[in-house]
This record gives sequence, structure tokens and C-alpha cells, in this order.
Amino acid sequence: MISRLLDILWPRECEICSKKVDRPRRHICSDCLMRLPFVPQQGCCRRCGRDVPKFVGEFLCEDCKKHKPLFDRAGSALRFESEARKMMQDFKYRRHLWLKDDFVDWLEAAARSRFKVSEIDAIVAMPARLTHRILRGYNQCDILAKELARRLCVPKADYVVKFTGLRRRQAGLSEEERRENVEDAFKATALAGRLTGATILLVDDVMTTGATLSQCAKALKRAGVERVWALSLLRSVKDR
Repeated sequence: MISRLLDILWPRECEICSKKVDRPRRHICSDCLMRLPFVPQQGCCRRCGRDVPKFVGEFLCEDCKKHKPLFDRAGSALRFESEARKMMQDFKYRRHLWLKDDFVDWLEAAARSRFKVSEIDAIVAMPARLTHRILRGYNQCDILAKELARRLCVPKADYVVKFTGLRRRQAGLSEEERRENVEDAFKATALAGRLTGATILLVDDVMTTGATLSQCAKALKRAGVERVWALSLLRSVKDR
């Protein structure tokens, strides 16, 4: 009731078009919502979730055949383009944290359509670099994972995997260089032992090649996790 009252007194403006938002407690209006680049639920790789319009149903894409990701299945809500890309950059670098509820709406929809939610034992957020956590003051993946766990009524597991570092920055590297750069960049902690035999939903903000998620899944499986499903808000665009 307080939220509704505040919306009446100080109407929310759409993050994209700046018009009055017509959706309660959200920051994207209905018109802009319909134009966002959502990943379709048909014609997707059964492993990494990349969509290829010419296909109908599930298939295994060439990247997954070649590189064999260590997560068992992955899915994304939107493509990393246009306004979706800008909103994520604002959320990640400019503290537009009020977008959380809109983002988790889309993550929840993708999770329910891509995975058997009833089989998820715990949700884990992709760990962030220490310097990023200090400079930003938060881990954007942790914020999304916490709210998603509440929506799905699934426990969130904290401090079960940590980021150990990269040789170089990922930005500007080729796909092959990215994969080599993140090799063994994650390590499971002692707390991961409580997840032995579990199915984990690993939540990330942006999935590019999937190499980072794959290496994080590798660390979790070494600790005894049985299945790792990966979910990202955005998926990088690639010629399809």
C-alpha cells in the first residue's frame, strides 16, 4: 500500500522512454516492455540456450559441440543489445538498483520456462572480483540471485565459490582467449560441501561465450555438486 501511495504522489518514469509507467511498482512501461529483445523459448541450443531462428525445437550448437561447457544447461532472458544493454550498464556501473524488480521478473520467467524449478536445490550468484565489490559497493549478481531465490522459494547458498583471479581483462579478448583466460578462475569453498549431490542454479548478469559460467560450474562440480544450471539476464548477440 505504501508503494502504491508513493506511485500516486511521485509517479515513476519509464527507464527507457521517460513516460509515466503504467505497471505497478515497476520502472519499464508496457510499450517499452513489448519492444525489448527477449530470447525466444523455441529454437535454442539445449546446452547453452543460444537461440538460432532457423531452427525449431532444441539442438546442440557448434560452440557446445566444440567446447563442451561444464554447466548442464543454460538460459537467458534477453539479448545483450539496444535498451537492454544500456539498462544493464546502468544497473551494474551507475547504481540504478531500482531496476531489480523488472530484471528479476524476466529472470524468473526465463527460469520457469527453461528449467524444472522444482528440482533446484539452491541458487548461487556468480562471485565478483574483490576490487569490483569494493568500487561498486555491491555485487549485481548477488542482488538478482537473492530476489530470484525469494520468488522461486529456493534457498540461496552464499560463500560456496570464490573468484581467484584472471590473467588478463576479458574485455577485448577473442572467444578463444576468453576461454583460456578464465581457466580455473574459480574455487569452491569449504561451505560447498553442503551442496553435495545438489542441483544448483547459477545466476549471472551477462553471458558472453559462457566460459566464465563453465569454469564456475567446474569448481562447483569438483566440490560434489551434481548438476549446474546457468541463468543470465542478458546473452551476448552472435551471428545466428
